[in-house]
Amino acid sequence: MAGRAESVESMEQLAAGWRALVLDRDPAADVRDLPGVAVRWADSRFAFWNCVTLSEVDADAGLLGERLATAADVMRSKGRPGFLWVFEDLLAREARAGLRAAAGHAGLEFAFPGTGMAADLPPLPEPRHPELEFVRVSTGDHLRAYADLNSLAYGFAPGDGRDGLLGSALWRHVVHAYLGLRDGVPVTCAGVVEARRRLFVVLVATAPEWERRGYGEAVTRKALYEGARATGITRAVLHATAAGAPMYPRIGFEPNSPIHFYALKG
Repeated sequence: MAGRAESVESMEQLAAGWRALVLDRDPAADVRDLPGVAVRWADSRFAFWNCVTLSEVDADAGLLGERLATAADVMRSKGRPGFLWVFEDLLAREARAGLRAAAGHAGLEFAFPGTGMAADLPPLPEPRHPELEFVRVSTGDHLRAYADLNSLAYGFAPGDGRDGLLGSALWRHVVHAYLGLRDGVPVTCAGVVEARRRLFVVLVATAPEWERRGYGEAVTRKALYEGARATGITRAVLHATAAGAPMYPRIGFEPNSPIHFYALKG
């Protein structure tokens, strides 16, 4: 397990990376840095673009309660649901132990777990997979396929992913976003975008029926390879779901802070 500096880096990457991605979705999005709370909220149907993050380091139990209340108030003011991200390692020890109870008191419920990860990448060979062809996202059709794969993988309605990504120039021209095609059909995808002189890995997804074939690892390697080649950056950061976390150490990523995702109570 990495140290505190890597956990701070993970949180800061989220705040920086999501700022660009959310403003791409809506230039009038709510992007604010409140005391101890970073708001990155597009009010999109794609819930990942609706994000609030606790940004304080070493918040004790009392301060944690205040920040959770602020985050919940922000979320209640919005038209569409989203998530609060809490990086566990940034909390004081006693605050970690009481996190779930404090979140419940603020009107939040645990949604799912994640893990921050980072890597200093060695020189990467050009990735290949015998069953896949890699294509960079550059057209509206590519972007629609990328959106639909994320909707499938994360349990969203197809229209939700499309609401988050269709029409984006950033995803077609700046993000190193790749599809993995099997027999011409998109089955997996991954993106890498530069943020604070890091390669930030975002929206990795594989169609459920094609999981456990190494597709997600292969397309992530491709996105990292192309991102590193274009920018010269070899430090990479990502936030993994529980399902995806076992894959990334094979690429060289090490875990840092556990991440707790919360939603407003229904």
